[in-house]
Amino acid sequence: MAAEMLTVRGVAVKRRGVFVTWLLLVVTFGIYGLFHWYYMNREARDMSDALGRPFGNSPGLSVLALFPGALLIVPAIWTWVTTARRVSELREMALDGQPGDHTSVALGVLLAFFYGLNHPYLQASLNGTWEILQA
Repeated sequence: MAAEMLTVRGVAVKRRGVFVTWLLLVVTFGIYGLFHWYYMNREARDMSDALGRPFGNSPGLSVLALFPGALLIVPAIWTWVTTARRVSELREMALDGQPGDHTSVALGVLLAFFYGLNHPYLQASLNGTWEILQA
């Protein structure tokens, strides 16, 4: 599935194919992962602003924590945790107390150790969040 542009609550977001996201990460030796990380964090920030509970994060700093921050190890782990937390909190906002699938921060971080499998996991959660918010 190719990326599909959506406007959800006045915010431009993309519904990206989960497998395509991971495949691009592998084929580009991780370079696409930096772009994807930026866009996930930007979309989460913009949507949280639109929902009235802004995260106030900087997508650019999140990317810098991945590279070159990964050379120090701690910044990369930090951005894995904080980005997974943002995606999880965004899902909670979208569900607004209703029952539904929740995003696991621990699983998001654990999958990062397996060649970027956190990217498709978090993207799948964002895709589901966009669907919830469009309803």
